[in-house]
Parts: sequence; structure tokens; C-alpha cells
Amino acid sequence: MNGHPFTFSGVNLIAMGSGALWWPDHRLLCVSDLHLGKSERIARRGGGALPPYETRDTLGRLADDLEQCAAETVVCLGDSFDDLGAALALPEDERLWITRLQAVRKWIWIEGNHDPGPLELGGSHMAALSLSPLTFRHIACPTTRAEVSGHYHPKVQLRLRGRTVSRPAFLVDQNRVILPAYGTYTGGLRSTAPALLDLMQPQAIALVTGDPVHAVPMPRSA
Repeated sequence: MNGHPFTFSGVNLIAMGSGALWWPDHRLLCVSDLHLGKSERIARRGGGALPPYETRDTLGRLADDLEQCAAETVVCLGDSFDDLGAALALPEDERLWITRLQAVRKWIWIEGNHDPGPLELGGSHMAALSLSPLTFRHIACPTTRAEVSGHYHPKVQLRLRGRTVSRPAFLVDQNRVILPAYGTYTGGLRSTAPALLDLMQPQAIALVTGDPVHAVPMPRSA
């Protein structure tokens, strides 16, 4: 498995190169901010046309991670769809693909700001999930500890093989883990943004996605 093992709140986790978080003891795979249907939502609202393949690409990568890990529980940490209209407009073949991925697994949809209500798909729908000692929610709560969240789509810049690259990244400190966006068409917020600087402690690290995963101090200035 391409991933970086780390311990958080006494729990052994793996930050996978794909942007998924794996909790081996619970056979739990967590992904955030799939933003399925983004191309449909942009076109519906009069934006530029994007190739409508991002949902299939995202689901394909998720299927690969589920097979690799043999996950028994899946937690989607909110903004799984770009909006509720995108969920309703999901093509039937992609809806059936999600149904196949859900088969024989416990599937939990955490509510996000893009998809705040229950989805017309299988699985459980929750505002947050407490699975001791961790709490899973979409947007980080500054006063919560042992928290796993998403929403911000963090990314970092680093030097690799003599050039500067920007990649999605996990941000980790003693209080929280913020996941990168998993969706194909999602953008990102640099770790130097004030919102992330305010949330993350000075000793926070960034686990930069890719093969291999790179662990670096969280960049706090440009």
C-alpha cells in the first residue's frame, strides 16, 4: 500500500497516496470532498463546459482503494456531491456504480455544506460520526480534539526532483487531521491560508499525496 503510517490520538492511521485515510483496526476508509457531479453543476449554472468524466474518474479511484484495503466501512466526509442538484442528476450507471461499491459495506455520508441534506442513495446520513476516540465531521471545530475533517481541500508546495510542485495534502497536529479533497475536479487551499494557519498548531505536519507520500512540516509562509 502506498501510504504514510502515523499515530493520532492513540490510533494508528495511514494517509494514502490517493488522499484517502485508512484506519486498519476498524477496516475503515475515509474520503472527503468527492464533489461528484461538479461538471454538471457548473454547466447548469451557466459556467464553462468541462469534460463530464470527473465522477467516473473519482469513483474508479475509490473502487481501487476499497479493493486494495478490503474496507468494511466507508466514511464520506461531506461535500460528496457538488450540490443536491448534482446528486439528483447523477446518471443511472454512476448511481448503480455507487450501489455496487456500497454492497456488503457499512457506508456513512457525513453532511457537508454542499450537500446538507439526506441523499437519495443507500447508506447512513449523519451530521458527524463519533467512533471512539475519533470524531468525523465535515468542517473542523476549533474546540474539538481527536477530530478528522475535510472541507478546506488543503494543498502544499514542495520541491521534488529540482522543481516546485503543488499537491493535495493531509494536515496533522495533535488535535486534528484535515483530509485533502478526493474529487478529481476539486481545487485546493494552500496551507499558508489564514483559515488553516488558525486551525493548525505550529508543529503541524503535511502528508503530501502521491507516490510516495511525503511528510514535511506544514508550510506556514509562501
